[in-house]
Amino acid sequence: MQIEFGEQRVEIEEGESCGLILSRTLSNKRLKSAVGCRCESGVFDVHSPVGPSPCARFEVVDMNSPEGLSIIRHSAAHIMAESVQRLFPSAKVAIGPDIENGFYYDFDFERPFTPQDLEAIESEMVKIIAQDQPFSRRTISKQDARNLFEAMGETYKLEILDALEDGTVCLYEHGGFTDLCRGPHVPSTGFVKAVKLTSVAGAYWRGDESKPMLQRIYGTAFASDKDLKKYLHRLEEAKKRDHRKLGVQLDLFSFSDEAGPGMPLFHPKGAMLRFLLEHFERREHLRRGYQLVQGPQMLRRELWERSGHYDNYRENMYFTEIDEQAYGIKPMNCLSHMLIYKSQIRSYRDLPVRYFELGTVQRHEKSGVLHGLLRVRQFTQDDAHILCRPDQLQDEIIAILQFVRDVMHLFGFEYEVALSTRPEKSIGLDEDWERATTALTNALQTLGQEFTINPGDGAFYGPKIDIKLKDALDRRWQCSTIQCDFTLPERFDLFYTGQDGNRHRPVMLHRVILGALERFLGILVEHYAGAFPVWIAPVQARILTVTDAQNEWAMTSCQQLLDAGYRVETDLRNEKLGYKVREAQLQKIPFMFVIGEREAQSQALNVRTRTGENLGEKSLDDVIGMLRHECVEPFKRGGMPYYLG
Repeated sequence: MQIEFGEQRVEIEEGESCGLILSRTLSNKRLKSAVGCRCESGVFDVHSPVGPSPCARFEVVDMNSPEGLSIIRHSAAHIMAESVQRLFPSAKVAIGPDIENGFYYDFDFERPFTPQDLEAIESEMVKIIAQDQPFSRRTISKQDARNLFEAMGETYKLEILDALEDGTVCLYEHGGFTDLCRGPHVPSTGFVKAVKLTSVAGAYWRGDESKPMLQRIYGTAFASDKDLKKYLHRLEEAKKRDHRKLGVQLDLFSFSDEAGPGMPLFHPKGAMLRFLLEHFERREHLRRGYQLVQGPQMLRRELWERSGHYDNYRENMYFTEIDEQAYGIKPMNCLSHMLIYKSQIRSYRDLPVRYFELGTVQRHEKSGVLHGLLRVRQFTQDDAHILCRPDQLQDEIIAILQFVRDVMHLFGFEYEVALSTRPEKSIGLDEDWERATTALTNALQTLGQEFTINPGDGAFYGPKIDIKLKDALDRRWQCSTIQCDFTLPERFDLFYTGQDGNRHRPVMLHRVILGALERFLGILVEHYAGAFPVWIAPVQARILTVTDAQNEWAMTSCQQLLDAGYRVETDLRNEKLGYKVREAQLQKIPFMFVIGEREAQSQALNVRTRTGENLGEKSLDDVIGMLRHECVEPFKRGGMPYYLG
């Protein structure tokens, strides 16, 4: 049979391996960096047969491509497992996948792994890589695999086998290590050019708290030492930007064991940061035709049953009982918004209706996944629900995508877009899922927005567009989402009176722009390393005096700046000026206004920045103009009105 491979047409035999095809079509130079081939049905490594019904067109997977790095990291996980069992023969292996930016492998071992153990494991990995051991793939019966892993004492592999329905399974081997695995893998261990183990943590087997606690060793691997060093530098920079550390340093928020895990306490500066975000969001939503609403924190259980949340989301909810009636504490705001819509008869002329709520919700997150502000149990969403006619749907989705674009541009974020389709656990008619998916797809294509497909990752009631922003360290964060829902309006019997006088069913869009405010604030802290833009800085300027003789002008100028709408504070302490300046810089305050004898006499301020620049002496009017310019400019660049003074 004949296939297209790059620009060539190649004759292949049924069952021929990807590696043989590569060796017949690539130069020696390209072959050294090729770890597989891809086609519309997936990625094959060099060990895998591409038959019996191969794709019509193949392309090379280079080790520097995203798919190539994934193969390298998966292979590095196997190399790590072999290293562990070389050094600690009694260790049992569980699973070892590649993940974003790295890999991990779970082990059952009688004592905790130490930092010294990780160093030894990494050294052993380097030896295995230098040996350039070939990976090999073989398919055997499930029973033969069971016999093999029973003889090896690998009980976790036996449990994995029990869950498989296939009569045959795939094994990968290199050196002295054999693993139950579908692949793909590199041709040999020498293709893993640069590797580093980063940490070890506890992880329940299969994520189930009732099962054994295993040890998860994390690492990363790259196609070159240069790329690894660049990544490790980013990790060091991420440690410096850790929002949990900066949150304490900048006095923004804290956590207390007395309050409970996953419950942040916002200090005055952190609360100001939240207020500024919320104020911006309310004004921007009103400008775009949304109406502000607010629903209760608890709703009767029957409502959650009708919506499908009780069956599909119950494990993430909290329930309580009042007057022998069960209530669910809301994990989301959509039910209240639908009840508001139902409170009166709607005409086709009334649509679309756009409800917006900064709604505080509660979700039962496991303690092991809580992480500062990025994963909490109580948070506030910038939640909105749009109820519209089917003919309005695409325009509404486009408007949301433009809203996301404007806001992300304001904060300096680039972003990536994915379309998430129907999951296995879902509700609703096939035709409604198809209509919803088509509407989301058409909106993205109309805007010329590039996007990828996440199969089966939609909400249980509808497909969605997921938007991942990229921060200053090129990390991805899930924030904005747009979910298209034909199902809940049906379940709650929402309708509008059409032009024909009959009842018609609206479509509902669930959407957030920033997502959870707590999470977004954590991302902002790390993105800006705590040095917020002037418009959103909790304290925009601090007035510093050289001696007590300047206190009167300091207080007068501070009050005038406060009256003008700026967030300014004074430091009148009897400390050296250099100490005061350094402390303000550590607090990441954008401007310091220094008042000495000369400034007090001329009723002026000497302006310094947190980066160390001295802008010289300015009048109070000039300082107000400078602050206004710094606040307005980011909005002007994005074509948005400035709301905060």
